[in-house]
Amino acid sequence: MLLKITAHISLEESEISLEFVRASGPGGQNVNKVATAVKLYFHIDRSPSLPGAVKKRLHTLAGKRVNGEGFLIIDARRFRTQEANRRDAVERLVNLIGQAAAVPKTRRPTRPGAAAKARRLEEKKKHGVIKQARKKTMPNTD
Repeated sequence: MLLKITAHISLEESEISLEFVRASGPGGQNVNKVATAVKLYFHIDRSPSLPGAVKKRLHTLAGKRVNGEGFLIIDARRFRTQEANRRDAVERLVNLIGQAAAVPKTRRPTRPGAAAKARRLEEKKKHGVIKQARKKTMPNTD
C-alpha cells in the first residue's frame, strides 16, 4: 500500500517497520498486559521514494529522533489502542516528510529605503541635541 505525502512523493508501507511495546499512562491493569504503544522505524537514507534534498531536510527537521544508523524513530503512545497509536505514528511521519518536502524560500537581502534612512538620521539629531543639553557650560574668564 502507498502512503501519499505530496503530489510527487509516495512511500511504500514496506519502507516502514512498526514495533509494538508496552505503554505507560492511562489504561489501568491493561497497561501491564497489552502492547499498545508503537515505535515506527523509517530509514531515511535507504528510502528510494525520497529525493536527496528532502532526505537532507528531513534529517535536519527530525533532529534527535534520528539514531546513529540513520533510522527515524517515532514513538506513539498517546492513545489507549494499538490501532490509534499506529495511525498517529504514520500520520506524524507523513507530516514530517511533508514539511521536509516543502522547499524553503531563499532570503533575498534588502537595503533600507530612503524614508527609513531619513528617520534614522532625524533620531540621531534629536539624540545629539539631548546630549548637548546635558553639557555644563563653562563661564567665560576673559
